[in-house]
This record gives sequence, structure tokens and C-alpha cells, in this order.
Amino acid sequence: MTRPSTVPDTRRGGPATDPPGPGTARRRGARPRPGRRRVLAAFLTPALALFLLLVIAPIVVASYASLYKWNGFGLPENFVGLDNYTRAFGDPTFRGDLWHALVLIVLSLTVQLPAALGLAMLLNQPLRGRSVYRLIFFAPYVLSEVTTAVLFNLVFSPNRGLGDSIARWLGSDAGTIFADPDTVLYAVFMIVSWKYFGLYMMLFLAARQGIPKELNEAATTDGAGPWQAFRHVTLPLLGPTIRISVFLSVIGTIQLFDMVWVLTGGGPIHASETMAVTMFQYGFRRFEVGYASAISIVMFLLSFVFALVYQRVVLRRDTEGAITNQGDNR
Repeated sequence: MTRPSTVPDTRRGGPATDPPGPGTARRRGARPRPGRRRVLAAFLTPALALFLLLVIAPIVVASYASLYKWNGFGLPENFVGLDNYTRAFGDPTFRGDLWHALVLIVLSLTVQLPAALGLAMLLNQPLRGRSVYRLIFFAPYVLSEVTTAVLFNLVFSPNRGLGDSIARWLGSDAGTIFADPDTVLYAVFMIVSWKYFGLYMMLFLAARQGIPKELNEAATTDGAGPWQAFRHVTLPLLGPTIRISVFLSVIGTIQLFDMVWVLTGGGPIHASETMAVTMFQYGFRRFEVGYASAISIVMFLLSFVFALVYQRVVLRRDTEGAITNQGDNR
């Protein structure tokens, strides 16, 4: 009597009777061993607890407080529903904050990021002392927002600051740069750009150095000029870094507070005020915590919705490409 074969009959489409290989169960998503689950729980539990305590809990508390007219003392009792949100969008000051955020975002995307990209391409060239230049341009990012604001307050201090002295020597008056409602917002943007310019420059420079030289050499061999090689080779490969930089710039602008508060306090006449400054004014100066909580929730929703849409529309192909590459490497 012959032993039945374990080789599948491909002519009849019979199933294979060979047992699966040792790695099949793992590839099919087998459950981790109990010891592995304990290790995962030990590492994830502290991070999850901190996330719940420092992120989720404040959002829940602010959402609850935003439904009340509350001064921050005792427990909220005067329920007003969505009146705080209606008041926010009907307040000319808060609508001005939204406009200021939009202006700063547009300036950042059209001036700050392109200038940082251009400087990164320049410092990628074989220049003498380029390491020193990189350090000089990146150094302001190391300073805190408060330190930067105090520094520029001293520089543009009327009749005492270096910037004001230079401006007077040139026949101008830099001492009023923070006192003029028509120029204060652009002055704030200039200082914010000085602070964060080096960060984006280093991001672009690191991404540029990750592009193989052979690609640009091949484009040059095919007859492409420097601009064509940058336009059709370098710039597309810098796409993921540019998209991340845009994301960081927009989210940072929505949450801008420290530097504006120390520089101008939101003045003059609310000309440089941001949503975070307005929230602070109402919450800690006027003790209208319910209204300030509503403003904070609006800021959170703006950031959250933008992050979701940006992730879905813009960053989707970057994340999908990363997942695909990880699967290929495995």
C-alpha cells in the first residue's frame, strides 16, 4: 500500500497538506506571548497615563467649563450652553485674532519657508566656513521665546536700543515699530521668523544632504541646467520635508503666545493680539474662565481639524510610502 503524497495535485486544484512554516503564524498576526504583552504594557502604561492626564483631561475640563459662565472659583454653576462660542465669533477682537493668524500663516509660507529653503541650498554648496554660517543661523532657535522677546525689546527700546539708534542715524524712527498698529504685526513676524528660521533651514539642509548626488549628476548629464535640476529632481525629493515644515508652521502660528505677550502684550489696540493672548487676557486678567475655555476649545478644534485634513490630503502619500517601505524591508 502506497503512502499518500503530501504534494498538492495542481491539476485538480487540491489543497496542500504540508504544515505551514514556522513564520506563517507570525505573518498572519498571531497574538503576542504573555511575556511580550507585559513588556508592552510596562512601556505603554506610563506614556498613556501622562497623555490622559496632560492632554485628554485638560481638553475635557475646558470643554465642560466652556459651557458655563464661570470665574474660575468654586464649581461652574451658571450653564449658558454655546453662548460663549457665539460671543467669541461675534467679538471683533477675536475675529481680529483669526485675521492676524491668517496673515502670519501666509507670511510664513510665502516668505519664511522659501527663504529658509534658499539658504539651505546655498549652505549645501562647498563654501569656506559654511559650518560657522550654519551655527550662526541656527543659534537663535536655541533661545527661548521669552528671551528672544526681551532681547528685541531692548534692541528697539526708544532712545536706548541699538536698533533705534541705527534707525535714527538713517533718518527713521525704529522706536515706534511696536507702537504703530500698522507695523506691529509685521514686526512680530520678523522676530518670529528670526527665531525659527534656523530650524527650517536645518530641516531642509538635512533633507537635501539625504538626496544622492548621482541623481543631480544624471540630470546634468542629460542636459539639465542648475534650475532645471533643482525644479525636477531636488524639489520633488524635498517634498516630504516641505510638507512637514508647512504643518509645523501653521500649528505653531495658531498657538503663538509667549513671544507676542512679552513683546507687545497684544497691543497697541489689539493690533498684534493672537487667540492665545486673548484667551490669557480673559482667563487670568478678567477671570472669565468660561469664555477663555471656549476660546481654547476653538484653538484646539482649528488645530485638530487642520491636522486631520492635512494628514488626509497632503501627508497621506508620505505615510503610505513609509508603510510600504517598511513592509518591503521586512
